[in-house]
Amino acid sequence: MHVVQVTQSYPPSQGGVENHVEAISTRLVEAGHEVTVVSADAGTGNRSGTRNGVTVRRYRSLSPSGAYHFAPQVASAISRLEPDVVHAHNYHALLLPFAAIASSDAKLVVTPHYHGGSESGFRDRLLQLYHPIGQWGLDRADAVVAVSDWEREQLLEDFDIEAEVIPNGIDVERFATAEPYDHDRPYLLYVGRLKKYKGVQHVIRALTEFPEYDLLIAGSGPYRTDLEYIAEQSNVKERAFFFGYVPDGDLPGLYRGAEAFMALSSFESYGLTVGEALASGTPCVVLRRGALIDWGGYEGVVGVDDVDTMDISKAIEQARKTSVDSSSIPGWDSHVSQLRGIYHRRIDNSDQSSGILNQ
Repeated sequence: MHVVQVTQSYPPSQGGVENHVEAISTRLVEAGHEVTVVSADAGTGNRSGTRNGVTVRRYRSLSPSGAYHFAPQVASAISRLEPDVVHAHNYHALLLPFAAIASSDAKLVVTPHYHGGSESGFRDRLLQLYHPIGQWGLDRADAVVAVSDWEREQLLEDFDIEAEVIPNGIDVERFATAEPYDHDRPYLLYVGRLKKYKGVQHVIRALTEFPEYDLLIAGSGPYRTDLEYIAEQSNVKERAFFFGYVPDGDLPGLYRGAEAFMALSSFESYGLTVGEALASGTPCVVLRRGALIDWGGYEGVVGVDDVDTMDISKAIEQARKTSVDSSSIPGWDSHVSQLRGIYHRRIDNSDQSSGILNQ
């Protein structure tokens, strides 16, 4: 089976969607399938080629602020590959309609990673204008996969789409057995893109209540300069460490060494980094918004309802005393096994229908 994964960008670019696509692509290759990734991140320094057995073809896109990716050429690129399955990721990246156009002779599976909004009124307006096109793409899909119960409910509410839920996987053993990162002081941790909606600024401000703690920030993004300014104004500049891009192999140790992991994002369809932190045995503080709400049922997670400094500080104190149970965290093997089942069922149903028509 030849599967084409369509995504806005692919590792070494960082991000939850990027990590998700890489995890399923490499495991599909290990299972004996042919996988080609079609991404819209050419020109970012990342090159086309083969990565861990996955063929990666990168194309240029018009990408305002790095949020949306207008790349109509991916449609013809997908068609030339003649795949059995086209699997499109990230409704918000605007690549779905091009994947749908190119999938006339293939089965279309969509994992929207849908979070229903954005951090700016302008982007929300663009999403409203895009809604009819996005609706068409989702309606065209042979299967829609949500990565959380919260996302499934949002897709049903906003698009009247019935999605199958397959939670993101976590390589639990890899995180649980890592050697803790050696830092000379106790630290809080954030991992992810540096954007305003991710809420890192609230953690920086809360750092004033914990003079014994540092904050380690792993990731890059357009909001870094603002965060550095906030750290300076909050008089915690010497305790806020901006690591920038951190290789994937170094992340487990960072998680393992942290006193608490901070996830205060306003928009998430799953919250993969929370699962990685829990797998490392590190308690988490999460904002009860979007799919982060679903993590509230896990032992080791403390939720906050707003980003008030005192509320965050109390949650950090509580997290320090909270034990973590990672036994119920889903793994990637389970995710890919269920995904392969969806691929095969859609292909088998198509073959049976074709056989009936040709009799």
